[in-house]
Amino acid sequence: MSALRRLSVLALTLALAGGALAKPKPVESLTLSPSDTQKDVATLVTQLLSNSRYHYHPLPLDDALSEKIYQHYLEALDRDRMYLLASDVERFSALRTGFDDALRERRLEPAFEMFNIYVQRVAERSRFAREYLRTDIDFSADESWAYDRKDVPFAANAKELDDLWRKRVKNDVLRLKLAGKSMKAIRETLDKRYANTESRIRSIRADDVFQTFLNAYTNAIEPHTGYMNPRTTENFNVSMRLSLEGIGAVLQVNDEEVTVIRSIVPGGPAAMSGKVKPGDRIYAVGQGDDGAMVDVVGWRIDDVVDLIRGPRQTRVRLDLLPADAGIDGEHRTVLLTREKVKLEEQAARKSVLTVGEGEAARRIGVIDLPTFYQDFEGRRRDEPDYRSATRDVAKLLAELKQEKVDGVVIDLRNNGGGSLTEAIELSGLFIDRGPVVQVRDAGGRVDVQRDTQAGTAWDGPLAVLVNRASASASEIFAGAMQDYGRALIIGETTFGKGTVQNLVDLDMFSRADAPGFGQLKMTVAQFFRVEGGSTQNRGVTPDIAFPVTLDAEDYGESTYDNALPWTRVEAADHVVQANFKPLLPLLEARHEVRAKADPEFVWLAEDAAEYRRQRSEKTISLNEATRRAERERNEARRKKREEERKAQGLAGADGEASLDDGLQADERNVAADAKREEEARNQPPDVLAREAANILADAIALLRDDRALAAQVLPADPDPVAPDAKRLH
Repeated sequence: MSALRRLSVLALTLALAGGALAKPKPVESLTLSPSDTQKDVATLVTQLLSNSRYHYHPLPLDDALSEKIYQHYLEALDRDRMYLLASDVERFSALRTGFDDALRERRLEPAFEMFNIYVQRVAERSRFAREYLRTDIDFSADESWAYDRKDVPFAANAKELDDLWRKRVKNDVLRLKLAGKSMKAIRETLDKRYANTESRIRSIRADDVFQTFLNAYTNAIEPHTGYMNPRTTENFNVSMRLSLEGIGAVLQVNDEEVTVIRSIVPGGPAAMSGKVKPGDRIYAVGQGDDGAMVDVVGWRIDDVVDLIRGPRQTRVRLDLLPADAGIDGEHRTVLLTREKVKLEEQAARKSVLTVGEGEAARRIGVIDLPTFYQDFEGRRRDEPDYRSATRDVAKLLAELKQEKVDGVVIDLRNNGGGSLTEAIELSGLFIDRGPVVQVRDAGGRVDVQRDTQAGTAWDGPLAVLVNRASASASEIFAGAMQDYGRALIIGETTFGKGTVQNLVDLDMFSRADAPGFGQLKMTVAQFFRVEGGSTQNRGVTPDIAFPVTLDAEDYGESTYDNALPWTRVEAADHVVQANFKPLLPLLEARHEVRAKADPEFVWLAEDAAEYRRQRSEKTISLNEATRRAERERNEARRKKREEERKAQGLAGADGEASLDDGLQADERNVAADAKREEEARNQPPDVLAREAANILADAIALLRDDRALAAQVLPADPDPVAPDAKRLH
C-alpha cells in the first residue's frame, strides 16, 4: 500500500477528540506543491528506468506508458471510486498522455493538482458522512452496500456520491449496532472517525504525494520496481536489520490523536525500566535530561517516532499518561537511555511438536521464519554479532539437535521474502555445496549462484511449509529444496514473484549539501530454479496441498496485468538427493484420513469456503433483520466450535474476537489488544503446522518400515535406511 493510501486510510479511521457530536466545519484548503529536490529525483529516476543497462524490463517513456502511469496514480488516490466525481476524472483526462512529457520537463505540478482536488473531495465526503450520521437511519429497507468498487464507474454527480456514502455510513452504524453499541456511542465513535478526515488530511506532506506519484510511474513498468523517500528508506532498513537505536516500543495513534504505546520490545530500554506499559499515552517528548518538552498530541506517528528514536546512550524523556488513568489523571515523566534494540518479533523462532503415540511418536522441530532479514551494514562492517536469518536459523537447528528432534519443518507461510543472499545461505544449511538459484540479467547473461560452504547444519528429515503469501526469497529456498529432493514442500502454491530487485541509493547522485533523494528499488534480473524453470507467475507447487485460503485470481503475481511472463533457462548441474514421487500417494492418503477426522482442519476448509462465498457476492445487506440473523448463525457456529474444543481438549479458541465488533484498530483498547497479541504469539503451532509435522513423521515412518519404498525414494547407498531415518532428504 502506498504511503499516500495509508495516510488517506488514516484520514478516515483516526479521529479528533470529543464526546458529543460536533457540527462539521469546512476544511481549510490544502495545497501542496513539489520541491526542486523532488524534481531532481524524478529526473534521475526517469533516466534510470528508461535505460536497459539498469532495468530488466525498461519501457520507453511515451504516451502508452503515460496512460499506465495515469491509471496507477488515479487508483492510488481513489481505487474504490469513493471520492472523485466523473467530472474530476474528465478534468484529469488530458494527463492520460501527458505525464510522459511532464516527467521529461520536470513538471510534477499536474500530479499535485490531482492530489489537491482529491483532498477537497475527501473533506466533502467527511462532512456529508458526519451530517448523515445525525439523522434517523432506517435499517428496515431492503438494500445493500456494494463494497467492492474497484471496477465500477466514478459517480456522475454529487447526488450519486451522497447515496453511495449514505450506504457506507449505514453499514458502519449497523456493524456497531449489531455488536451491541448504543446509538449514542455509535454516533460518537463514527463522528470521531469521519471528523478526523478534516485534520489528518492536513498531515499528508509533499513527500508523501511525490512518493505515491513516483510509484505510479515505477509500478506502471512492472509491479516490483518502487521508490522510497528517505523516511521510508530508514524504516525499510530497520525492518531488514531487525534492530534500531531507540527505546524498544511499538507506537500507534488512537482515536483522540494521541500516541499510544502499542507493545514493548522485550529487553529494550522501555521494558527494562519497568515504568512503561502497553496502553500508556505519550503527550510530550524531550531530548536529554533537560531539553524542552515538545507537545506531540495530533502529530503524525512517524514524526513522533523520529523524536523518540536516536543514537544509543543518548537520553529521551516521555510525558506519559498511564493506561489505567482517566483523561484528567496524573501524568508522569519517564527518562530512558536509548540502546540498540533487537526486534525479535520478526526473527526466526522455534517450537517442538510431538506427533503420534507410543513407539510411533516423533518429535518434530518447527522453525517459523517470518522474513529473510539481514543487517547489511553490520555485515559490511564485519560486526561479529550482526543479525541474519541464516545465522539465527543455524542456532535454532543446533538447539533442535540437542533436543534430539526426528525432523524439522521450516515454516515460510506469509514470508514475503527479503535478502537474496539469505535465501542462498539458508539453503546451504541443508545442502552440501551446489547451485541454489540462477539469475538472468537484462543482457540475457545467466549467473548460477551457489552455496559454497562445505557441510550442513541439518541433514535429517525436512519439510517446508508455504502458502500463497510465501514469495520471492521464500520461493527460491522452497524451490531449491524441492529441486534437490531435499525436503517435502507442503501447503499452497506460492505467490509467484520471480524477479530480483536491487536498491539504488539515489543520494550518491545528489550534491553533498543536498541529500534526501531516497532509494529506488529496481528490478534488475529474473531468477530461475536449479531445474531451469522460473517461479515467476507460477510459484512453487507443493508436494502435498492444503486447503486454499487465498485464490490465485485474487492474490499473487498472476493478478498483476503487467507481470513478467513465466519462462525457463537450462537446468544447472545438481545432484538430486531423493525422489519423493513414490511416497506422495501414501502421504496424501494418510493426510486425508487425518484431515477428515481433525475438527480444526475441517473448520479451516469450511472457513475458506465461506470466505470465498462472501467475497464472490461483493455486497452486504443493510437490512438489520437479515444481518442480525447472519450474525446469530455465526455466533451459533462459534459456540458449537467452542463446545467441541472443550469436549476434545483442543488448545486455543475462536473467542469473541471472531465476531465483528465494528471497530477499527485505533478505536479499540490498546492494552487489551496488546495482551491478546502477546497471548497469540505464545500459542503452540497451529493446525497446519501440526499437520505438516504429521506428514513429515509419516514419511520418516514409511521409509523406516518399508525398505523397498525407501529404495525408490532415496539414492543407492550401502545402508539406504538407517534406523533413525537420517538419510531422508
